[in-house]
Amino acid sequence: MANLVVRNIDESIVRALKAKSGEKGISAQALHRQILADTLLNPAKKPFVEVLASIPNVGEDADFERIQDAGADDVFN
Repeated sequence: MANLVVRNIDESIVRALKAKSGEKGISAQALHRQILADTLLNPAKKPFVEVLASIPNVGEDADFERIQDAGADDVFN
C-alpha cells in the first residue's frame, strides 16, 4: 500500500478532521483515507432534476423552432 504525505494544510482543516474523526471514533488518518476513497472512487451524482435546472437559459422557444426542409416529406413517403 502506498503512502501519501499532504503538506501545507490549513490548521482549521486539520482541527476539523481531528474533531470529525473523534466523533466517529476513528483516527484522523483513517478518516482521511475514507474521505479520499469516498470522494475519488464514489463521486456524488447529481439528481437529474438538478442537472436540468443547471442548464442555462439560452434563448426563446422560437429560436429553436424546427424548419422542415423542402421536399423532406417525400423521403419518408
